[in-house]
Amino acid sequence: MESFFHANFWEMILRTTLSFFALLILARILGKKQLGQLTFFHYITGITFGSIASEIASQHETPFLDGLISLIWWSVLTYLMTIMTIKSARARVIIDDKPTIVINNGLILESALKKSRLHMDELTMLLREQSVFSIQDVQYALFETNGKLSVLPKPSEQAATKQDVKADITPPTYMPTEVVSDGQLIYENLVELELTEDWLTKKLKKQNVNSVEDVFFAQVQANGSLYISLKDKARRSSP
Repeated sequence: MESFFHANFWEMILRTTLSFFALLILARILGKKQLGQLTFFHYITGITFGSIASEIASQHETPFLDGLISLIWWSVLTYLMTIMTIKSARARVIIDDKPTIVINNGLILESALKKSRLHMDELTMLLREQSVFSIQDVQYALFETNGKLSVLPKPSEQAATKQDVKADITPPTYMPTEVVSDGQLIYENLVELELTEDWLTKKLKKQNVNSVEDVFFAQVQANGSLYISLKDKARRSSP
């Protein structure tokens, strides 16, 4: 009995130690996104990741090598999915979904709430977490893929800055919207804003950008201007 206890004790110490360092190394390889941007996919991945490591460390019936292979393969799959979301906008939508507008120009979009499986009590709670207590003060609200709510207050409700001399309370022409991501034009967003590819091309040329492929990220601003961030290669080659 004593020898059996002694054998299990040192076995579990060894398994736990190896599992700990395996988990540490794999977590570093996967990067900070697991912690910093917990979409539902990353949430369940993190739980499963920890569960496998816990099984390896605490259950001596589980063959250590089998558990380690499972942990490493799960990490590889997670890494591959992450690379796919970086390289492909379509894959990003499939894996992480996309933000949903739940308030547009101060109006609650009931269909968007149902799609996001939110009820009004949850919506008002999320607004209060953003220090917004009245829905009529909201211009836009987006339910993000990580379960948080992003809020753009109406201009009359936005905090004043030192640049404000005569505050403009005119509603914004557009909601800030991504139109180029990693050199790829996002047609559906242009259509939603009632803008054209020709409009975008002219805006790019005004900023001495000849090709959409040179743009890493472009976003239409509330006043109709275009924010552009070039790819590193294009930035280095520009005069």
